[in-house]
Amino acid sequence: MNMMKPQTSIFAIVLLLLLAPTIQAAEKPNLILLMGDDHGWEETGYNGHPDLKTPVLDEMAATGLRLDRFYAAHPSCSPTRGSVLTGRHPNRYGTFSPGYSLRPEEVTIAQLLGKAGYLRGHFGKWHVGTVKAGSPTNPGAMGFDEWVSHDNFFELDPPLSDNGGPPVIHPGESSAVVIDETIQFIKKAKAGEKPFLTVVWFGSPHEPYSGLPDDLALYDHLPEKYADSGTVSLTSNETGRKTKRPLGDVLRERYAEITAMDRAIGTLRDFLAAEGLRDNTLVWYCGDNGTPPSGALEAYSPLRALKGQVYEGGIRVPAVIEWPARIPEGRTSEFNAVTSDMLPTACELAGTPIPDNRPLDGLSLLPLFEGELDERPTPIFFWNFMSKGKPKVESKPWIDPEWQKGTTPLVKLSGNIPTRNFRNFHHPEIFPTDYLGGCVMLGNRYKLVIHDGKSADDAKVELFDLSVDSAETKNLADSEPDTVKSMQKDLRRWQDSVLKSLTGEDYSE
Repeated sequence: MNMMKPQTSIFAIVLLLLLAPTIQAAEKPNLILLMGDDHGWEETGYNGHPDLKTPVLDEMAATGLRLDRFYAAHPSCSPTRGSVLTGRHPNRYGTFSPGYSLRPEEVTIAQLLGKAGYLRGHFGKWHVGTVKAGSPTNPGAMGFDEWVSHDNFFELDPPLSDNGGPPVIHPGESSAVVIDETIQFIKKAKAGEKPFLTVVWFGSPHEPYSGLPDDLALYDHLPEKYADSGTVSLTSNETGRKTKRPLGDVLRERYAEITAMDRAIGTLRDFLAAEGLRDNTLVWYCGDNGTPPSGALEAYSPLRALKGQVYEGGIRVPAVIEWPARIPEGRTSEFNAVTSDMLPTACELAGTPIPDNRPLDGLSLLPLFEGELDERPTPIFFWNFMSKGKPKVESKPWIDPEWQKGTTPLVKLSGNIPTRNFRNFHHPEIFPTDYLGGCVMLGNRYKLVIHDGKSADDAKVELFDLSVDSAETKNLADSEPDTVKSMQKDLRRWQDSVLKSLTGEDYSE
């Protein structure tokens, strides 16, 4: 029998101790991407909101990386979610607005991390296609191993589809339900000793609003506080159609949903800590677009406009990243980042290459985590495509319409249908009018905003210096014509690239 000499044994132990940090650093991090539905930038305690209670997000902002200039790729939900999955602007694949699906040919973050050995799960709102079995754009078809999901948003006791099955009521507060499903999935990943990607998209705080009694009680003072603030339009929980209610009453319910979502995130963090997973798990929370009109406290918000618009209030959203192993102490960053950055960041962390056969619009934020990046090397572009009308070519659906019919019910009716259907169309020819729609080029200092006109030549142009005017109050377009001209050229080149993708040319290789 060969016995290891004492000095050899000691040497081996010392070597292992020396290599331990390297081995630990090489371990692939777990990734959890959380997203609130219609959660605006100003709607957190850490951003100084006068009423909201978000203690968990506040703690994450204090101890992790707080991104104060983080943007949704679009001022509405479906397109932004597409950008998370693909790292690409949603106009490249025809996800123009809510109700437009992905295209099956897109390469997603789940598919890419699957190649790196990750177990992948989706939980909550999907809204980039139907979640039913057989759909070419359900979470499974787009790379997820498991999903408990909804075609759109949901309230208390949500009806969710388990891996494409018929929708089943999951009793409870919706954010807590989604996190409980997430925890069960993570337990499986841990038992199988696999790194995991979990994409968790809450149904809160999208209207129509509802809340648990204890959460509502936290905001019982709001109806009186905002008694003189008038009424807002939103969906009735009783009829599924529009109604008008006092703003204070609505905010009481909306804020109860945000607090419940915040608490659910805390439940997840506690679970990660108890299981010894928190240190090497990156938890990334953000919103999908700005605050909607039904939840707008405009007198307080420091940002201009709301959901649906390309001003800051429509696209800047709350964002915090927690990863104790690599972000050991709290830091606040003014770096311009966007939801399209999630895919390239995740790929670099997982050690898997990004697609090289199609243009991406995001970049990896790993250098930012490590303190090696102060300013974004490339601009961010935004585009509310065809906001004055539908695309010119809608004659040939990209996906069989039968597969685009939703199954999961929701309170808010679409016409008389208590669910959501989707669409996506071939767009083989580019028309001059395809360049219309609200557009933005966001640099490290200047933000160019181009609004709809009857043609691209008569569109309204605005230029803001966000370094001194984040409220976008002073239009510098007339005083900075050279800056405007240069940025317009860059924006047009980017639009050319996007429209080339829209024709389907990215899939020809």
